[in-house]
Amino acid sequence: MITQNTIQQILGRIDIVEVIGGFVKLKKRGTNYLGLCPFHNEKTPSFTVSPSKEIYKCFGCGRSGNTISFLMEHEKYSYVESLKWLANKYGVEVEETFTSDEERKQLQETESLYIINSFAQQFFTRMLFETEEGRDIGLSYLKERGFREDIIKKFQLGYSPEQKDAFSKEALAKQFSKVVLVKTGLTVIRNEQPVDNYRGRIIFPVHNHSGKVLGFGARIIKSNDKAPKYINTPENEIYIKSKILYGSYFARQAIDKADECLLVEGYTDVISLHQAGIENVVASGGTSLTQDQLRLIKKYTKNLTIIYDGDAAGVKAALRGLDMALEEGLNVKLVLIPDNEDPDSYVNKAGAPGFIRFIQENKKDFILFQLQVALKDAGNDPNKKSEVVNQIAETISRINKAEDFTKQQDYIKQCSEVLKIDESGMHALVNKFIRNRISTLEKKLPFEEAKSIEENAQKAAASGYEDNTFTLLFKDELQEREIARVLLEHGVKKWNEHQLIAEYILSELMEENLFDNANVLKLINTYRKLLEDNITTIDKSYFIYHSDTTLSSLAVSLLNFPYEESERWRREYNQKAGFQDKLFEQDYEDFMRTVTTEKDSSLINFLKTEEDRTGEEINSALNYLKLKKIKRLLIQNQSDLENAQTAEESEVLQKTHLHLKQLEQELSKRSGIVIIR
Repeated sequence: MITQNTIQQILGRIDIVEVIGGFVKLKKRGTNYLGLCPFHNEKTPSFTVSPSKEIYKCFGCGRSGNTISFLMEHEKYSYVESLKWLANKYGVEVEETFTSDEERKQLQETESLYIINSFAQQFFTRMLFETEEGRDIGLSYLKERGFREDIIKKFQLGYSPEQKDAFSKEALAKQFSKVVLVKTGLTVIRNEQPVDNYRGRIIFPVHNHSGKVLGFGARIIKSNDKAPKYINTPENEIYIKSKILYGSYFARQAIDKADECLLVEGYTDVISLHQAGIENVVASGGTSLTQDQLRLIKKYTKNLTIIYDGDAAGVKAALRGLDMALEEGLNVKLVLIPDNEDPDSYVNKAGAPGFIRFIQENKKDFILFQLQVALKDAGNDPNKKSEVVNQIAETISRINKAEDFTKQQDYIKQCSEVLKIDESGMHALVNKFIRNRISTLEKKLPFEEAKSIEENAQKAAASGYEDNTFTLLFKDELQEREIARVLLEHGVKKWNEHQLIAEYILSELMEENLFDNANVLKLINTYRKLLEDNITTIDKSYFIYHSDTTLSSLAVSLLNFPYEESERWRREYNQKAGFQDKLFEQDYEDFMRTVTTEKDSSLINFLKTEEDRTGEEINSALNYLKLKKIKRLLIQNQSDLENAQTAEESEVLQKTHLHLKQLEQELSKRSGIVIIR
């Protein structure tokens, strides 16, 4: 775990414009910076970075966040990886705490593997380009396959010499551990001597999503019936085959922009497609798709297109992992390459435009394709056809995300038509598989109980909500969020001689049942705890960069740019002030100094910040929350009044009702709210 001292040093040095500017071309616009959004394709810039608020927001796609969340979203780093990236950028030494010596040892072993792999990658690349053997054998082979030098260097391909211990000897001379070298699979022990494992092979480094080398794939060049075509790194602390997609580091941004991931089998398929300009592609390494690989894809997109060979083996490989993909909520399509071709050979034959056109024209729906294949295998055998019905029903039942309900119903309808069976029967069969799975997942619940759970879930999905329900909830949400926003923006300012604004607000909010939004309540309680600990220099950055993503996301959303200067306002104001486009090129302060005439004073007033109305905003939001509490008390009192047992009890409750109504009217009058009776 990274120490708090390190985190604070990192946060203290972050320059959001500098960091995001390394990925996005930004231009100053007033007090903010503007650029083309890196998260969606746009021609007119709407991606805004605020150095004062330390947040960004795209007004096109709506994405927003802070420096750390930008790295997590754009580079797909974890929170810790983002901190380490920033620490490296700003020269902050990372201190970490460990709960045990075992954890420290494990981290050291992991770092050792990364260091050795990086050394090996550089060694193999050097052998490929800088030795006669590498150029004559390895580089000539790759060029014969049609790979350009720039793409070879991009993927950091290399060559392992025929000499039995060329790499091992150099690694040991650099003081690398023999034990760790064996663990990486780079070295093996033969006759008690360390020798190279990948001799005479082309080397394909396998990177993680941040570009570190996890391991290698090594392809034989010469004909050798006894040797395997590929040798891969054995599993160790960092190389876990089920969690790796080859090419993900080079494809991540292209997948994000295209909102589609192309999945192929082999290393060369990925490299050839990249060379052709098709970069949103990764490879499964020829293994069955795993849940971890599917979740990695889902980090970038929900749309997965699988491209495999069109032979029987390719079809079988493509169908593996289908159920897991559906459970993950992915939209899966399938493309089979014809005529004994693979993606590598077909893109070289058809060219990039032809390949893209073929993909778009030949995408098959995964479930319907599976159904066609299964029916073809079943022929006229009624028993086999019955098995197909059950198989498809079970597959459809895997579409279990609430937001995919309509998709599930469409599949039931389409598959029923293809199978020529009653749609209601398919519905019942799909529901049976859902209930059975629920029963299994809920530790073997009795069948009837599982059935009841499923029926209740279906009723809830069908019931919906009235529009006014959403309106009321949204109004409550706005007022609660406003309290949290004021705390973040103005909490450490003075309310009066004796209190901070935060102290005043929190003294008025002693009851947690005033809040329905759990995240707002969490932020308020966190703020309260900081004040109780006498931390009176609370900065909004504390919440913007909080390690709890619930709090940081809420803080960013609360501090978003609520208002934008409209095109009409910009045009009309520029004409009045006589600046035309000059306003665009000036800071706000420079602009204010140029407004000198009396007729411009109204414009200055219009541009005053919202801080002038802070007290009014605070009391308005507090009054609304108090009104909400009184409303609840009135409802409860009315219920008690209806169930009163005696005249005395009824009289007390009526007086309570009148008192509550009087409080309601006073608060409403103070807040300017009209109560409709």
